Amino acid sequence: MKRTKLVQAALLLTAAFGTVAWAQGKAWVPDTTIEIVAPAAPGGGWDLTARAVQRTLTEEKLVNKNIIVSNKPGGGGAVGWTYLKGKEGNPHFLAANSSLVLLNNLLGSSPLTYKDFTPLAMLMTEWISVAVKADSPYKTGKDLLDALKKDPGVITIGVGPSLGNNDHLSFVRVAQKNGVDTSKLKWVVFEGAGGDVVMAALGGHVGAVTTALSETMTQHKAGKLRILGITADKRVDVLPDVPTWKEQGVDMVFPHWRGIMGPPGMTAEQIKYWDDALSKMVTKPGFKKTIESLNGQVYYKNSQEFKQFLDEQNAALGPLVEQLGLKKK
Repeated sequence: MKRTKLVQAALLLTAAFGTVAWAQGKAWVPDTTIEIVAPAAPGGGWDLTARAVQRTLTEEKLVNKNIIVSNKPGGGGAVGWTYLKGKEGNPHFLAANSSLVLLNNLLGSSPLTYKDFTPLAMLMTEWISVAVKADSPYKTGKDLLDALKKDPGVITIGVGPSLGNNDHLSFVRVAQKNGVDTSKLKWVVFEGAGGDVVMAALGGHVGAVTTALSETMTQHKAGKLRILGITADKRVDVLPDVPTWKEQGVDMVFPHWRGIMGPPGMTAEQIKYWDDALSKMVTKPGFKKTIESLNGQVYYKNSQEFKQFLDEQNAALGPLVEQLGLKKK
């Protein structure tokens, strides 16, 4: 009798531990509608990125629940991201993001920081170019940097729509790595951003410009501008003749990126689910084609890699913003 009871107890204990083990090992999957927040009005970069994610995850059956995109514009992303922050621990809510999730905080325009969220994936980048008019005496990026090192005020540099954005900070970092006194650079700011900047270069109103590659590419191909360098890790297929800064001795890669993040408080199982789904998504031809139509290229980092990247960017750009006196008081 005692033996029978001991066996029964052992079986019950084994079953109990088995249930616990099964529960602990069970993978998380969505059980309701997924909402992707585009923190801007329809038609902008964040919106189009969010909709590319929605479409690919749905069409490729990578997510088994309905996915909607909600537009929450305002505050340079802050309105939508504040909404996401309020969904703590709920992995059914995601949001498109970009470097503004870093820069808004570093520049003092928002209390939100990337540390308030769960980085899930960097998805794409648009590389940044430095270009001069075709008849400029500067034939290479090194020529320009050497001239600026000798005399930082030798030319004016066009940028838009404001100082403190990626176009501005990426060139400052390039110049500093080449020993240029960047406090003496002469900037001309164009509120119309890329289009106005390029027109100023073509008209000879500035000596060089720093702006998105998509803004300068057409005029470079037409022989009216010369792109001296790009912030990519390797040459891009659409412009194989244009060298990277790394090739010219400047050890820097600076993506103008967009990605996806979740609310704070996500579990390891929830992060793994999105790592798996998003890593498959970026390999799909339809997603790649959509990103290329936005003048970008797929540039993927998983959750862990993305967090490390954000940590590194924050550490690099924070002191730079302070040094340049760009932080709002």
